[in-house]
Amino acid sequence: MGKKDGLRTYREKRHFDRTGEPGGEPAATRGETAPGDEPAFVVQIHDASTVHFDFRLEVDGVLKSWSVPKGPSTDPRDKRLAIPTEDHPLAYAEFEGVIPEGEYGGGTVIVWDHGTYRPAGHDRRRRPVPFGRALDDGHAVFELHGRKLHGRYALTRFRGGDRDSPSGEKPMWLLVRTGSGSGTGGTPDPQRARSVRSGRTLRQMATSPDAPRWQPDGSGPTGPGR
Repeated sequence: MGKKDGLRTYREKRHFDRTGEPGGEPAATRGETAPGDEPAFVVQIHDASTVHFDFRLEVDGVLKSWSVPKGPSTDPRDKRLAIPTEDHPLAYAEFEGVIPEGEYGGGTVIVWDHGTYRPAGHDRRRRPVPFGRALDDGHAVFELHGRKLHGRYALTRFRGGDRDSPSGEKPMWLLVRTGSGSGTGGTPDPQRARSVRSGRTLRQMATSPDAPRWQPDGSGPTGPGR
């Protein structure tokens, strides 16, 4: 699934000489997930034209991505709208900082949660289903093992086909906590939530003088680890 779309759309939307986002190098140059290792997931909070959560799962060498306006919930009663966006490079799982105003996605990004996940889908004969195929079919079940999110979730497409559908209808998905759940955690307030990488809130990231950001003189990104 990831090989079909690749990262062309991701690259076409961005000017990497003006932003500190990763450029989208092929996964083979970074080392793909080793056999037996669980793939990664990341949830980023993005304060752009609107504040939303970006939910990303490592699949076939890229991060399959959905914009989740209200964020993932730990309450099985909550059904969260998830809107597909372009594939992102694996390195984006570590990205947080300030995207300059006027650039695509301009605004502040923090990593709210990250970890690994385990595909948990089976066919009628209880045989494991490849995760990419499950997404293509419109229903994927997985277990998250993150710093904040734990347990079984499902992504289910309820409108539209895949992104190349000739109908032009934009796909829509639901992200739901399945099985047993506490029902008490809900979703955090994005303005008060803190990054698992830096401990900062959106406001602290946006106003901190050492937050990663691209310099207008073209000298490159600044901030810790940059």
